[in-house]
Amino acid sequence: MKPLTRKLLRDLLHLRGQMVAIALVVACGVASIVTMRGMSDSLSASQEAYYRRYRFADVFAHVTRAPRSVADRIRAIPGVAATAPRVVADVMLDVPGLAEPATGRLVSVPVATGDMLNALHIRSGRPLEPGRRGEVLASEPFAEANHLKVGDRLGAVINGRREPLTVVGVALSPEYVYSAPASSIFPDNRRFGILWMSEDVVAPTLDLEGAFNDVTLRLEPGAPEADVIERVDHLLAPYGGLGAHGRADQFSHRFLTDEIAQHRVTGGLVGYIFLGIAAFLLNLVLSRLVGTQRDQVGVLKAFGYSHAAVATHFLLLGFAPVLVGAALGTGLGTWFGRLVADVFGQFYRFPMLEYVSQPSLYVIAFGVSALGAVVGALGAVRRVLALPAAEAMRAEAPPRFGRGLLERLGLGRAFSPPVRMMLRNLERRPLKATLTTFGISLAVAMLVIGRFGLDAVGFMSDAMFRVMQRQDATVVFTEPRPSRVRYDLLHVAGVQRVEPFRAVSVRLRSGYRAYRTAVLGLDSSEGLHRLLDADLRPVSLPSSGVLLTRRLGENLGVVPGDSVTVEVLEGSRPVRRVVVVGLVDELLGLSAYMNRSALDRMLQEGPAVSGAYLSVDGAMADQTYAQLKQTPAVAGVSVRRSVLRSFEETLAGSMNISTTVMIIFACVIAAAMVYNGSRIALSERARDLASLRVIGFSRIEVSRILLAEQALLTLLALPVGWLLGYGLCALMASALSTDLYRFPLIVSTRTYTFAALVVGGAALASALVVRQRVDRLDLVAVLKARE
Repeated sequence: MKPLTRKLLRDLLHLRGQMVAIALVVACGVASIVTMRGMSDSLSASQEAYYRRYRFADVFAHVTRAPRSVADRIRAIPGVAATAPRVVADVMLDVPGLAEPATGRLVSVPVATGDMLNALHIRSGRPLEPGRRGEVLASEPFAEANHLKVGDRLGAVINGRREPLTVVGVALSPEYVYSAPASSIFPDNRRFGILWMSEDVVAPTLDLEGAFNDVTLRLEPGAPEADVIERVDHLLAPYGGLGAHGRADQFSHRFLTDEIAQHRVTGGLVGYIFLGIAAFLLNLVLSRLVGTQRDQVGVLKAFGYSHAAVATHFLLLGFAPVLVGAALGTGLGTWFGRLVADVFGQFYRFPMLEYVSQPSLYVIAFGVSALGAVVGALGAVRRVLALPAAEAMRAEAPPRFGRGLLERLGLGRAFSPPVRMMLRNLERRPLKATLTTFGISLAVAMLVIGRFGLDAVGFMSDAMFRVMQRQDATVVFTEPRPSRVRYDLLHVAGVQRVEPFRAVSVRLRSGYRAYRTAVLGLDSSEGLHRLLDADLRPVSLPSSGVLLTRRLGENLGVVPGDSVTVEVLEGSRPVRRVVVVGLVDELLGLSAYMNRSALDRMLQEGPAVSGAYLSVDGAMADQTYAQLKQTPAVAGVSVRRSVLRSFEETLAGSMNISTTVMIIFACVIAAAMVYNGSRIALSERARDLASLRVIGFSRIEVSRILLAEQALLTLLALPVGWLLGYGLCALMASALSTDLYRFPLIVSTRTYTFAALVVGGAALASALVVRQRVDRLDLVAVLKARE
């Protein structure tokens, strides 16, 4: 074995504690990259394969009622490869064992399914048989949540008539990889599901025989989507078209695509921060090692070892823990990725979803790790190359000593000698003290980031479902109803308060910018559904003009006082210029609000309502929902506590997974940073501490000098880490926010306290280890003069 190889092994053994700490930090960084980026790659690959095999549509349009001949005219539009006119309607369901009403989205299936767009994957049971009345295929999440099996029966109110339905199979569709009711962006699999029914049965039942109310299109490669959408809107406008949209705005696709993008951001941002910390640690360790091995470097050069050989030795010393950490992180990340894939399989329904990591991902992970090793070792290697042999073999010049700041201020006698020693050392080595403080502050920052997700989700839950939405249930009608319907709802058993609303599909335009959304008309903004500002204070609803959510205002590039063009997509389809009178802060979706009377005037219609918010007596809730199930005009009922539970299971559930992983990784980093700082301080001051022991200081007194110094640096690092963590949280909140939901920049006191306690615990554990090493100092060996 070559001499440098033996020296390398001895150094690794001697520095095993620091090397293990660095390897663990690298493992955390690589594992986060492999887990999150691998998961996003797996979702993306599954999405692409599913869409291609089951012919997922490119353009979607809904219409009130159009004859079948219009579908042929749409098919003739240049760039359209296939069209699929169909019937889609939300109906009320009576599910066995479920007291609350459920909503089913009926989707017609053509008699000839050979080239069907959004084709079905049958999980169990059999396909639909044409002409068999009451047969349905149920979506898998709905069937699983309600324990439905082939042969089970449901009750449904379709077009005002109660119809018995029989489940003949369980299916999946690329159109509903992620499914949620119209009133929410989060799934409620117990109370909302997709039901597919044969077209020759469902069309007559809904009085749409020879007609359709929904159409999907498949485009030819390279076809201009915007041009096709414009032509489709023109053809469907006379029949009550609500505006066509592309795949990018299809709800399931959009939510899934945002999820994939967020995993890429999380895996990249957090992983690279971890690896940057590892490089910082490595630089500290190797720089200290070069300082303690000056004489050995000089001897190696004097015996003829070249600069390249000595530099390679220290580079290998830096590469060793990084490569071990990268290998460990790769295995750990793959294992975590498979666990995450199993969890996400509950939210996103594919025929098959497996964690499959591409070889390029491992190449990237190892490449970034190697780069971190090079960057971390570079400073130490430059110092090695700069040392001439004769200079290196001489002992390092002792630092200059003099009166410290305390003495110059006349406060020297106010402190004990150990305290003065500690403060003098920090004053004489400001750069090392600063680097140590910064390293510990990085650990604090990562702990703050780790718990940020819990704070954000908790705030979203409270703001949306306890402050803003205070209704017990939301009723949506099959079509707009006269305003007097509120009195009918007041006669429903258990209903204590009714606040009607009007929802109208619109396209908002400002210059070249446009966004398709809905204007919600309310009687008041301080009732069951409240509008809030950034501080969660109620915002008054003006008598005229429109309120926009802040994110929508930013997307349109408007501020209060500007005007927007409102293109109504239903009824007589009027186009109006409306003044933006204010902005409200909402964390879910992009919405617009108007006074209901002002909305009626804009539509030039009589008073009408699309639904109502209800306050329900909890003791009579079952009676309330049982009566609503039998109401023909009701298309769906959303129960707030169920939506809250769905939110917690969906967004909060997925966030808890990544948050738990990040907290574990952050704790590892905190322990590594504090431990390395303590060990480096001990190595640098071993001679000073041994001298104190020789002149009569006890082990406890000597330990106090070193550990008090580390404690002071840790305390100084806490506020710096809190500020740094807050800044990184702001970066993450911005990167993770989408049009569907925004992450609020909320960091609670509990998070700062948690970070302080973890770092304090790591400091205490490191102090115990260092104290043992101080007690075992070999005074003779440490005090030997370097020749």
